[in-house]
Amino acid sequence: MRPFCLTMTKKLFLTFLLLLPYPALSEQYQSQDDFLQEAFSEPPPKPELLWINKTLKKQVSKILQHKPGFLRTRYWRKDTLFVWVLREIGKTELITVGVIIENDKITKVKVLAFHESRGWEVKHDFFTNQFKENILTSDLRLQNSIDGISGATLSVRALNKIARLALLFNQHVQK
Repeated sequence: MRPFCLTMTKKLFLTFLLLLPYPALSEQYQSQDDFLQEAFSEPPPKPELLWINKTLKKQVSKILQHKPGFLRTRYWRKDTLFVWVLREIGKTELITVGVIIENDKITKVKVLAFHESRGWEVKHDFFTNQFKENILTSDLRLQNSIDGISGATLSVRALNKIARLALLFNQHVQK
C-alpha cells in the first residue's frame, strides 16, 4: 500500500485555501427603523445630532482606542429615554448596535447588523443582557464587568466600546 502523499500542486492549492479569509456573514437582524419603533412603542421622535467637539473627541478616542471616523452622530430622545445606533469594527468589518438608555442606565443593547465572519454570538440575549443597568464610571469604563465569549473576543470588545460610547454621548447631550 502506497503511503499518502501530496503532490506539490496539491500542497500549493491547500496552502492557498488556508490563506483565504473567512467569508463575512453579513446579516441584518433588525432594521434601525424597527429598533426605534420597538424602543419608543410609537412613532419615534425626530433624530437629533451630537457634534464631536475637540474635548469629546479625546474621550471617544480613549474608548475606541483609535480616532473616531465620524464628526457627528444621530440620536433619538423622548423625556429620559435615549436611543443610539452606533457602529464599530470587530476584527475587520462593522457591527451595528442599538443602545437604549433610560435614566442614565443602559436598558437594552441589540446587535442590528453583523458583518464579521466570527463572533456573531454577541447577538444573543445571554450576552447582551449583561449590559442592562450598566453605567459609565469616571474613567470611562462600565461599572459592571462583561463576561467574554471564547472565539468572539473582538466582537465582545466592539460591543463594550459601543456601550461605553452611548453612555458617554448620553452624558454629554444632557449637560
